Amino acid sequence: MTKLIMVFFAAVAAIQLIRPLGWPGLEHRRDAWKLALLALVVVGIFVLGTAALQAS
Repeated sequence: MTKLIMVFFAAVAAIQLIRPLGWPGLEHRRDAWKLALLALVVVGIFVLGTAALQAS
């Protein structure tokens, strides 16, 4: 699941670099780092959730 999320966010970030999406906070090409940061946070939450479920 985390690989799918990373591929999705990588594709959206690549699209953002080619042509800005125009979403709030993503008006410029230089805003692609925000998508990378969001992907890192989401994957981190998934990994911590998976680790917590396996530990219990």
